[in-house]
Formats: sequence, structure tokens, C-alpha cells
Amino acid sequence: MSTAIPVYQLAALAERPTRPAAFYFLGPNSPPAHLPIHLPYRSDYYKIGLCLRGSARLQVNLETYEIGPGSLIVLSPYVIKQWPVISADFDSLSIFFTQEFVSAHGGLNLAAFSFFERDARHVFQLGPAQAAQIGALLRAIEQKCEAPHAYQTEIVRSLIHILLHETAPIYSSQAVAAQSLQTRSQLIVAEFKKLVSTHYATERSLAFYANRLCITPKHLAETVREATGKRAPEWLAEAVLLEATVLLQNPALTIAQIADTLHFADQSAFGRFFRKSVGVSPAAYRQR
Repeated sequence: MSTAIPVYQLAALAERPTRPAAFYFLGPNSPPAHLPIHLPYRSDYYKIGLCLRGSARLQVNLETYEIGPGSLIVLSPYVIKQWPVISADFDSLSIFFTQEFVSAHGGLNLAAFSFFERDARHVFQLGPAQAAQIGALLRAIEQKCEAPHAYQTEIVRSLIHILLHETAPIYSSQAVAAQSLQTRSQLIVAEFKKLVSTHYATERSLAFYANRLCITPKHLAETVREATGKRAPEWLAEAVLLEATVLLQNPALTIAQIADTLHFADQSAFGRFFRKSVGVSPAAYRQR
């Protein structure tokens, strides 16, 4: 059923798409986004973007990121995304592309880049030199995307390959540094969130997650509450609710089908869960 979840196609980013898109550049001079990205969504494309000015808030699965100048954003099709806040002066350089485009003619496999994994950190702060380096690459891509050229596709693909390989060591060094500073409790919570993002639809028992982490349910519950201020069942409920809001945006799915996809006993059980969490029924939410 996951294939029925509505996703934004790459061609939808262009105001008036004329053909199926393999890549798309969005910069300060681009038309404003017309998609309702303030609501949760999935996409069929990858993105690497650099914030130039302004601020925004990005939610990816269960994590919230505050974005400002120098923030690098890396997103894959595997995650649910939402931009609840974007300042009026927000500007960025962003390249969007598909796996098929990058891997054409025996090219790169994007699964080899850890920053595109579902559980990766999707926003990280660059130093001035790193931001200048990545920014220069993105501007080079922008120039080639906008200028007609007999080998435009090949040049853009090559520049994206370079961008990916420049981003990889930056991400790795930051990920290693961040992990080395985490306490045992923070590591447990991080692993718990990863497990939740993978198993939330089928596993609602705290014992399942505790067993996977080789700790007791009591230890897990206490650790999550102390480290995050929220109970572990709340994290599970939020993951289910996030998926439900995405599914409800697809009119092709009945509420009964959504309840089945999320492994509720029946439509009534799903309705009670949703109303308790949101304050309205799934049907009323769908009509907003």
C-alpha cells in the first residue's frame, strides 16, 4: 500500500512542466514554490540545498530542524517532509534530481551515500569555507541548468557527482563528531527513533523496541522520557499520525484502507486514535 501514498513528482516543481524531469534547480531567482509543502509529503526525487539567507523549519519524519544561512539540506525520497515555517526573506540554492538520472550509463548508486539514508541527519551546519565551496558548486550547476548546451545533461550529471562526493566527507566528519559527543542515553534515544521510523506501522509494543536495543522496557521508557521530555508511546503515536496525515491526502485511499495499512484493528479504532490526536475525525481532516 505504501506505493499508493501521494508523492510529488520532480516535474511538479516546475511551474509549467513541458516534459518529464530528471533534474531541476531552484534558486533565489526561481518562481516561488506552488506546492503545499507546509503539509507532510513524500517525493520521488533527491535534494541537496544550501540556505543563503533567512530561516526555515523543516520536519523530517520525527525530527525538527531549524535552518539558517550556511545550513546544508540533504533529502531523499524515503522520508516524510514538511516545511511548516519559511521566512519571507528565505533564499537557497537547491538541486533536485532522480536516482535514474544520476545512475544513468553505469553512474552512481545514491544508496552508497549515508546522508541519504532514512535515519540520517538531514540538515547540518557548514563552516564558512565549506559553505563557499558547496555554494560555488551549486551556482555552477545553476548556470548549466539555465544555459542551453548540446551536452547540458552530461555536464549537470557530472557536476552533481562532484557535489555528492564533496558532501560525503563533510557529512561523515560531522556525523562522527556528533556521535562521539552523545551520552549513552542519547545514543539509546537515537537508535529508538531509527527503529520507530522503520517499524511504527506494525510494532506498537515498547517491549519490541527494548528487545531490539537489548535493554528492558522500563529502562527504555525512563531513558526516552528523561532525554526527550516525551513518553516512548508518544513517539510511536506521532510516527503513526504523521503517516496517517500523508495517507489522508490521497483521495484514492478509503479510510478503511488507511486503517488497514497502519495495522489498526478496524476503521473505528483508527478513527478513535486520530480524533484523540488531532481533535477531528479522519473524514473531517480530509475535507479541510
